[in-house]
Amino acid sequence: HGKENVDSRHSRGRGGDTTRFHTVNVAQPVRFSRKCPTGWHHYEGTASCYRVYLNGENYWDAVQTCQRVNGSLATFTADQELRFILAQEWDLEEKAFVRKDQRRFWVGYQYVITNRNHSLEGHWEVAYKGSSEVFLPPDPIFGTAMSEKENVLCAQLQCFHFPTLRHHGLHSWYAENCYEKSSFLCKRSQTCVDIKDNIVDEGYYFTPKGNDPCLSCTCHNGEPEMCVAALCERPQGCQQYRKDPKECCKFTCLDP
Repeated sequence: HGKENVDSRHSRGRGGDTTRFHTVNVAQPVRFSRKCPTGWHHYEGTASCYRVYLNGENYWDAVQTCQRVNGSLATFTADQELRFILAQEWDLEEKAFVRKDQRRFWVGYQYVITNRNHSLEGHWEVAYKGSSEVFLPPDPIFGTAMSEKENVLCAQLQCFHFPTLRHHGLHSWYAENCYEKSSFLCKRSQTCVDIKDNIVDEGYYFTPKGNDPCLSCTCHNGEPEMCVAALCERPQGCQQYRKDPKECCKFTCLDP
């Protein structure tokens, strides 16, 4: 808002008296980097958030868990998005269904078997139809827990624990029995997150995650827009004070 960065300014009031205004908070240009709830990783290329869930669930339960957080099992639109996923540190703990050197999680594809002769033949499909830009995985490795009765298998993306392997993009695709339990990767659209880490719905006013509790913005397509800054007057009768980092114009007096 172009406020000059000063501790105090003078203006001539009615009757010729000089009024002193103390500017405590000065509006500064802000770059909003927090567009996902805590625990989610943001990727600018698709304006999306990603999270790995460690509670081992079968494919169908994993689908429902992702839906409850307004997302879906992850699908990928381009190699760059997949490389972003492979490069992340997902903080996976030791679990019975996770090998220490490699990690596998459900993603949003299914392998439909069309021929069970000498080798399994079939094709990948997106489990839940969405963007037409989604790419399909290459031929899978078939899991060990397959049933001869199953004609649909579910996709697991395997990435590796070691950083050098991760950053080289080394990975594998598995077609696994959908009732096996596994970690899973959810994907959702980026969203507005307020200073107290609450998710904000489209069109609502909020204070964005950041260092200025005196900003008020409108949430539009997951971005804070039309932001207005408040300036706080210095608390009266207090020489030393502390500003509350999460409440606008709230102070604690530190005087004896």
